[in-house]
Amino acid sequence: MRLDQFVSQAAAITRVDAQQAIRRGWVDVEGKTITKTATHIDPSAVVTLDDVLITLPGDIYVMLHKPAGVVSAREDPEHPTVLDLIDHPHRKTLHVVGRLDKDTTGLLLLTNDGDWSHRISAPKHHVPKTYLATLAWELTEAGAQALRAGVQLHGEKGLTKPAEVEILPDNQARITISEGKYHQVKRMFAAVGNRVEVLHRERIGGLVLDDELPPGGWRELRDQEARDLMAM
Repeated sequence: MRLDQFVSQAAAITRVDAQQAIRRGWVDVEGKTITKTATHIDPSAVVTLDDVLITLPGDIYVMLHKPAGVVSAREDPEHPTVLDLIDHPHRKTLHVVGRLDKDTTGLLLLTNDGDWSHRISAPKHHVPKTYLATLAWELTEAGAQALRAGVQLHGEKGLTKPAEVEILPDNQARITISEGKYHQVKRMFAAVGNRVEVLHRERIGGLVLDDELPPGGWRELRDQEARDLMAM
């Protein structure tokens, strides 16, 4: 990997700060000072920054209770991002595993493990995701049956994959889908003549949002939780 990438991740500093440190001769690789930021090194190499040994962080898996008004991105010029909520020394190495809309709340995962992220978010793996939707009107049984069979979204040719749907009191419904189309849940309810007013993701695969996490709260996944998601 590139030396500036290594130093940024290992020292939990920005890429720009890592590049400046390298150019100033503060970084040694296997005892030799390297000043070219794009130098490729073995991730297992002995690297020091200002004579202090630095190493890459291990795999990090984070569960976040995403609040409304926060975007699922690393950086945004206008809105707070989910990374702004995470006080982790290596948070800058994390990326979002499947996005939630700015106004959608609930379970969001972040990681620095690309393979794990792909296994969960890639459409071909069909990892189920469960949402609690508050609707403008009560969902009819006919609408629920249509969602269970698959509906045609505006602008698309084929039908959605069958969803699991539970009609709840107070104009709410719980829906589980195994695809990841753009604004899919909202578009599915629109296809049966309804409108989502509030959307909250409760579950990804077998992982349920920790009910002890308040909006904006986060914790690292337990080893078994991370493994179970990878095994789906």
